Amino acid sequence: MLGQNHDIYHEFPEYTQQIEKLRTSNSDFAKLFDEYTELNREVIRIEQLVEPRSHEFHESLKKKRLRAKDKIYEYFHEQG
Repeated sequence: MLGQNHDIYHEFPEYTQQIEKLRTSNSDFAKLFDEYTELNREVIRIEQLVEPRSHEFHESLKKKRLRAKDKIYEYFHEQG
């Protein structure tokens, strides 16, 4: 949705401690976290009309962001 904060900490507030632990102890997670953060930044810039792009491109970024978010969520369940 436009205007909503999709920062990973807002998406998963209950996993804040796990996010921090994984970012420092797991390089694959850290890379995925950075990828999600960059995708989120790009989506926000498009939604705020800072960086106008086509609707199709905007939607493709949102889908990539969602896939990254799903992968991040999987890490939480692997940790038990």
